[in-house]
Amino acid sequence: MEGIPARARAYVACVALGALSCTLPSLPGVRTPWWAVALLAAVYAAGEQVARRRFAATLHPVLLAGAFLLAPPAAALVALPGALFSHVEQRPFLLRRVWRAAESSLAVWLAARTHGTLGGRAAVAGSDLPSALLPAGAAVLVFCAALALLDGGMLALAEGLPLRAVCQGLFLRSLAPVSVHGLAGLMTAVLWSSRYGPVAALLVLFPMAVSWWVFAQYHRERAAHQATIRALVQAVDLKDGYTRGHSERVGQASMMIGRELGMDEHRIEMLRFAGILHDVGKLGVPTRLLRKDGPLTPEERRVIELHPEYGHEITRGISFLGEARSAILHHHERVDGSGYPYGLAGGQIPECARVVAVADAFDAMTSTRSYSRARPVEAALEELRRCAGSHFDPRMVTALTRVVGRDGWHPVVTAEETRPGVPAPAPAPDDRSGARR
Repeated sequence: MEGIPARARAYVACVALGALSCTLPSLPGVRTPWWAVALLAAVYAAGEQVARRRFAATLHPVLLAGAFLLAPPAAALVALPGALFSHVEQRPFLLRRVWRAAESSLAVWLAARTHGTLGGRAAVAGSDLPSALLPAGAAVLVFCAALALLDGGMLALAEGLPLRAVCQGLFLRSLAPVSVHGLAGLMTAVLWSSRYGPVAALLVLFPMAVSWWVFAQYHRERAAHQATIRALVQAVDLKDGYTRGHSERVGQASMMIGRELGMDEHRIEMLRFAGILHDVGKLGVPTRLLRKDGPLTPEERRVIELHPEYGHEITRGISFLGEARSAILHHHERVDGSGYPYGLAGGQIPECARVVAVADAFDAMTSTRSYSRARPVEAALEELRRCAGSHFDPRMVTALTRVVGRDGWHPVVTAEETRPGVPAPAPAPDDRSGARR
């Protein structure tokens, strides 16, 4: 159990003892439908093997169906086989399995207790769906809160995170998906108790499995997109070490502008891609020019000013970038038509390119480079306002000024750079990113 503090191991032991006590019959002589417990436990165990390996999910509908159908001790037993033999990727395997079994059993016991206290089992047994909704909703809230509290306690002890903030974040993030799982569990329980029986009830899980598969495919595709972008950004950072972290900060500033303008989430995601990859064309520029300490000659500047077109060509085959590619190509255009590579003016410049242009110039001014010192944030914003209408779109400058004034500017700072906002002399006009002032 290396890597896990002793206090966290003690916490796991306490939760495990609590879960074990919950699985014992609370009243002598209570009849337990063991065949139902065994069937639900088998479905949960089999589903966990597939769900955790393929979908990184868990079969909460089965656990909640057990909470709606069974007495609390019997419902707590449903989670044990599946959790104890589930797929675990990190060591220590046994401790993680015990923890998973203990927290699941305890959360299900609390949910079943809440559901039974509110008369939910009688409503489920009578297939009275409207009457079963309120007890089921309360049980789902208790189940979600229990998981958040137990996981939050583990994170607080193992990693030293603040308990209240962690528990609140876990609860809010899991409430929506667990509520959907609770509805599926309720439908399973009602069908189970109806004349259609357990076989028909378990068919409710089929559309849930399909939705998990679709969701998993989406996440795999998204992970592939992120890996593609990371590889390109790392290549640029290795080639142009002085701008390390610049791409991520431009992506962050571009997203801030997009949100302030009220753009939808899809376009904000495109802006993030555009900001991160706006300088990917530097891969086609000789390294000696990117790392040159002195002023650039006119010929050298013309070579560097080809990087937007190089970037557009490099990303030509990456279909998911969408309009981000136009931002990569046109982020050095100026609204007065004096920019490059094509001298577009005003509305001819794509909107996403106008956003990235402001974000790029803002970060260039607030970052220390080999040839310039960082300006204070307020000085950089003032320079952007001065150039609004000639170099930059006034809407984008106003949006950035407003959001930075309200929320501040807190970018990720790498070891090679000083923190933005520190008073320093104004940068020299020879800007390697191409933002000429």
